Amino acid sequence: MVNITIIKLGAKGDVVRTLPVLKAIKNKYPESTITWITKENSIPILIGNKDIDNLISPHEITNFQTDIMYNFDMDEEATSIVSKIQSSKKYGFYSSGGYPAALNIGAEYYLNTLFDDSLKKENKKTYQEMIFEAAELPYHKEEPDIFLSEKDLGYSNEFIKSNNINLDNLIGIHLGASSRWPSKTWAENKVKEFIIKAKQRGYDILLFGGPDEKDRHEKLTSELKKENVSIFQNNPNNTDKEFAALVNICKKMVCSDSFSLHVSIALKKPTIGLFFCTSPYEVEGYSYLDKIISPVLYSFFPEKMDQYDEGLVNSISADEVINKL
Repeated sequence: MVNITIIKLGAKGDVVRTLPVLKAIKNKYPESTITWITKENSIPILIGNKDIDNLISPHEITNFQTDIMYNFDMDEEATSIVSKIQSSKKYGFYSSGGYPAALNIGAEYYLNTLFDDSLKKENKKTYQEMIFEAAELPYHKEEPDIFLSEKDLGYSNEFIKSNNINLDNLIGIHLGASSRWPSKTWAENKVKEFIIKAKQRGYDILLFGGPDEKDRHEKLTSELKKENVSIFQNNPNNTDKEFAALVNICKKMVCSDSFSLHVSIALKKPTIGLFFCTSPYEVEGYSYLDKIISPVLYSFFPEKMDQYDEGLVNSISADEVINKL
């Protein structure tokens, strides 16, 4: 039995899109036990994956041994864990003199994309391709999976019944994003225009959001009510699995490059992804994702991708997204 440890903390969307490595690892080491180290808030989304034997958070790590270790993060929290793990084989990233460094040759390319803006802009490899290279595993477009429990499915069924939802034309929309990337979020007037036009074409709308989007959504729904346009909304305090269960009932999803996009893809949902300031090439869409790329994306990516720009968030029209539907 081979003991394998994976370190992937990062944002929850990144955790989801790292899941395909499990299939490649299991294919290479069928007789293995896999421990995944991640932040506590990412553990629920991984529960149910049969390829993961142990889920633990960083604060539970002291010193332990493993046969093979993969670290897919470069931040200090992740690289500090690497130093606590004894392993004969280590892949990915560690800290050298306070800076991230590659543990193996395969990890060097991805590392360089984070520090070389020219390479970042020119890169056409997906995140998955780069991560598989870092792990020195062959990539065959293995897909991520999210597993919904009976409880999760029961939650979505109750949501359908209590809101009397007809699922035939239900479109989910989530245009939120981390405050770190303020221009990932579609302009409010464009979201409103899209919803009105989609409703006119017979679609029902389920608007997704979290606690940070509550005020924005209250403003939007208030404006829509004045125009006699009704939509459904998720509970902004949904757990990640409840959120995923509601994504699962939608016929299609419209998302920014965020957690919801990776959840939608993992659930095999036809997904329309809006890219304003992040690389569309790095996102593996498999056969589920239709990308709409801002015509001015490369005026901001990667040097100014952390800046907010009014023109940028308005650079994709409502009609472009409607036409994709």
